[in-house]
Amino acid sequence: MLNLNDIMETITMIQEENLDIRTITMGISLLDCCDSDIDKSCEKVYNKIYSHAKDLVKTGEFIEKKYGIPIVNKRISVTPIAMLVAASGGDPVKYAKTLDKVAKAVGVNFIGGFSALVHKGFSTGDMELIQSIPRALAETDFVCSSVNIGSTKAGINMDAVKIMGDVIRQASQLTADRQCIGAAKLVVFCNAPEDNPFMAGAFHGVGEPDVVLNVGVSGPGVVRAALAKLPSDAPLNEVAELIKKTAFKITRMGQLVGTEASKMLGVPFGIIDLSLAPTPAVGDSVAHILEEIGLEQCGTHGTTAALAMLNDAVKKGGVMASSSVGGLSGAFIPVTEDAGMIDAARQGTLTIEKLEAMTAVCSVGLDMIVVPGDTSSETISAIIADEAAIGMVNSKTTAVRLIPAIGVEEGGELDFGGLLGNGPVMKLHSKSPAKMISRGGRIPAPMQSLKN
Repeated sequence: MLNLNDIMETITMIQEENLDIRTITMGISLLDCCDSDIDKSCEKVYNKIYSHAKDLVKTGEFIEKKYGIPIVNKRISVTPIAMLVAASGGDPVKYAKTLDKVAKAVGVNFIGGFSALVHKGFSTGDMELIQSIPRALAETDFVCSSVNIGSTKAGINMDAVKIMGDVIRQASQLTADRQCIGAAKLVVFCNAPEDNPFMAGAFHGVGEPDVVLNVGVSGPGVVRAALAKLPSDAPLNEVAELIKKTAFKITRMGQLVGTEASKMLGVPFGIIDLSLAPTPAVGDSVAHILEEIGLEQCGTHGTTAALAMLNDAVKKGGVMASSSVGGLSGAFIPVTEDAGMIDAARQGTLTIEKLEAMTAVCSVGLDMIVVPGDTSSETISAIIADEAAIGMVNSKTTAVRLIPAIGVEEGGELDFGGLLGNGPVMKLHSKSPAKMISRGGRIPAPMQSLKN
């Protein structure tokens, strides 16, 4: 039986508290598109993606109208393209342009999977793809890229970490006339999940079905609004319980949309990623949730503890609402995409060191952080290594999405517009890690890897 109060509560969440389905993402395997001729392979890639995803946007729009639930993004993720490059050889940017072309043809806003998995070393096609990433992101509009450089089972590939520092700088340099947007579409992972629906890190893992539909839900504004109704002296266990119940309601909506969309498209329903993904819009901020819990401003002492409680409560509520929870699932802290974090970073309350500590207890990692344009490749690599170490030792996904602001110094800002938002250039340490990074090699897997 439908409960009138539940219906009215959901309407309020959507209209006043920014509740939405952040993305429906169709994952498509391209393994059967491999060919020794790169042009034939690209043709197969285009045809397969188009045949499966041509109705994705239309389906999302139909569900939006039917249920009144906003579905903000419709996206595609594909098999890591390095695997196709291994078979075909040639310039990987041809694949990137094919992905961009088909993304525009079917109307999605992003397509992910210009990726390589090199956590234990480089196989055929990996190095070619990685070195082509800056050009691929500069010469396309909707293509996103990711590289997995470490895992709990394998350790950290420091040769790859060293290379990615250069790649990130080049991606920014080639798009310096567009607010360095290239680096904003590039993620470096440790323990990358194969079913993540969120960009820029989405790719379709080799263990996934041929085609699958994954859903990413979001609702920071809903959680904050619920907490605002609690007495200011409510104990933290009551705060956690309310977050858990709210996450349950958000996830049930995602389950409904995912089930309906997969049925209409004739593809299996994969997972719900129940991450709290903020936007620059007022009232849609993870930082403001932490401040509602009782912090004067996000980034001050106590932030890590509050975030740990939030992340855990979201997961507990989500797994009660669906048996298909996956992806990243938790609280995102992308600085330029979160109004509260933008303010905290501008005022100096939120620093790179505090963000690193926060990543030990939340989803993803150092996300959408603008750094000075003269930051060295070695410093970028060292930040990647630090973040990967947190993921490796804690058996969790961590990632880095840094944007060197070419030509802009500390105190300046970049403005990407839309969902990617804007943010200040954050201060980094000036002492060099170059000697350590130049060593290369591999940081061995930790004791936690020996679980067999």
